[in-house]
Amino acid sequence: MPDLRLISFHTCPYVQRAAFVLEAKGVDYEIQYIDLANKPDWFLALSPLGKVPLLQVDGDEVLFESQVIAEYIEETQTPRMHPESALRRAKHRAYIELISAALVPAWRLTTVKTKEEVDTVAAALRRLLERLEQAHSGKTFFDGKTVSLVDAAAGPLLQRIAWAQEFAPLGLFAELPKLTAWHKALLRTPALQASAVPDLRERSVAAYTGWLGDKSKRDATGADHDA
Repeated sequence: MPDLRLISFHTCPYVQRAAFVLEAKGVDYEIQYIDLANKPDWFLALSPLGKVPLLQVDGDEVLFESQVIAEYIEETQTPRMHPESALRRAKHRAYIELISAALVPAWRLTTVKTKEEVDTVAAALRRLLERLEQAHSGKTFFDGKTVSLVDAAAGPLLQRIAWAQEFAPLGLFAELPKLTAWHKALLRTPALQASAVPDLRERSVAAYTGWLGDKSKRDATGADHDA
C-alpha cells in the first residue's frame, strides 16, 4: 500500500471530499494542515495552482485537484465507490461537477454584503439543489444504500448549506425532501465525521464576514431567525 499524505486547510470542502473517500475505504493516510494565508515555500513548490488539497504518494509523487485525488483513490483502493456501469459512472461524474459548481455560491454566502446579494446568490444555489433533488435516487444515498463519490462530494456542500441557514431562513432545503434526508444520512456516516477537524462547524461559521454574519444588520431587517 502506498504511503499517502494529504495536505489540507482546516475548513476546505474540497479537501474534505478526498478525506471522505480515504475514510470510507479505510485507507491509512497522514494529514498535514497549512495556513492558506501564509503558504509555506515547500507547499508552493509542490502545488502547481497553490491550492489544497495535495496528495503526496510515497513522498515523491504529487497529485492536485480534489476530484483527481478522489478518482486515484477509487482506482487504487477498495471497496469501489463508483458504479460498475460506464454510463452511470459518467453520470456520477457529471453530478460531482454540479456539486462543485454549487460550492461557489455556497461559499459566496459567507462574504456577500447585502440582503439583496444574499437572496440572489441563494436563488442560484437553490436552482442547483433542485437539479440534485431531481437526480437523487430517493434511497439513503445518492444512488442507493452505499456511499459513492457523489456522496463524498455532496457531504461538505450540504453541511455548509445547513450552517448558512443558521443565520437566516434561506429556505434552501425547503420542499426538497430527498436532499433533506440525504443531508441527515450523510451526517451519520463515519466517513463524513472523520473527514474534517472536530471544530469544523465553529471554524466555518466564524468565517462569515458578510451580511449573514452581521447580526446587527440581520436584526435591522427582521431576518435573524432559526432556519
